[in-house]
Amino acid sequence: MAAQKIIIDCDPGIDDALALVLAHGSPDLEILAITTVGGNVDLDRTTDNALRLREFLGLRGVPVTPGSAGALMRPRVNAAEVHGGSGLGGALLPPPTLPPADGHAADVIVETLKADPGEVTLVAIGPLTNVALAVLREPRVAEWARGITILGGSYTRGNFSPAAEFNIAADPEAAAIVFGAGWTVTMIGLDVSRSATVTRAVVERMETMGRLGGGLLVPCVRFHGTITDDGGPAMHDACAIAHLIDPSLITLVPAVVDVETTGRFTSGMTVTDFAPRGRTPNALVGTSLDAGRFWDLLLDVYAGVAASIEAGDPPDPAQ
Repeated sequence: MAAQKIIIDCDPGIDDALALVLAHGSPDLEILAITTVGGNVDLDRTTDNALRLREFLGLRGVPVTPGSAGALMRPRVNAAEVHGGSGLGGALLPPPTLPPADGHAADVIVETLKADPGEVTLVAIGPLTNVALAVLREPRVAEWARGITILGGSYTRGNFSPAAEFNIAADPEAAAIVFGAGWTVTMIGLDVSRSATVTRAVVERMETMGRLGGGLLVPCVRFHGTITDDGGPAMHDACAIAHLIDPSLITLVPAVVDVETTGRFTSGMTVTDFAPRGRTPNALVGTSLDAGRFWDLLLDVYAGVAASIEAGDPPDPAQ
């Protein structure tokens, strides 16, 4: 079966890095483009990190195009206190030798979806500013996309505030545009991703993975927080990629999702109604994750990527 074509809109970011490794290593996915947005760290750093990751992983044929530095209507925020000043925690990847592509991420999203309607899935694992701009520039992207999967939101509580998850809170107006664009948004939120916690057993497996493990995976996950036998920090963004590879990992429930943009205490909240009256659901909302199978999938894919890096294999031309 042909690999699913994807665009990854991201803000690397520790967990974005782990998500990119997973997407690259899975034979079920073909990365057509990587676009960057300001979020976990500022845009210049998220773009530089994406470029470093592209070369480290052997993705030289995939364009990396920067987009929006900040929100549509709000002051810029970031999460450098979580991801470190570089955005990649303790990982030190070599500087990139290739530049970013010309243009703006929103235009890349529009043109890529337009060129292959019904075949390309958009995966957004950072703030939704670039995606909202794409919708504003060309509303037909909602028809052209095979689907849209986001890492963001929550139907319970947040992490940026008690009510709001970071990616949505960073640009609520953009998120409101995306949820209102006419497509069905697959929302993989904190209710799912908080189950994707790193344990000592996970780290021990990563430590066997040569340059990938020692140079990227382990320094990233250890930077995020204390790791015990029972758990540690969550690797949120990889959940969105894992869902595309194996949809059975995450339980999805139809719902109407509205994004709060004006609340004094609830700005950025994804108000989720699982029993809407008179409204058609605009989202499939993740409610649970099979964490054991999730880590089995990730670690198996990571082992393959690690072996390829150690062998010095040339990158796949399709990648």
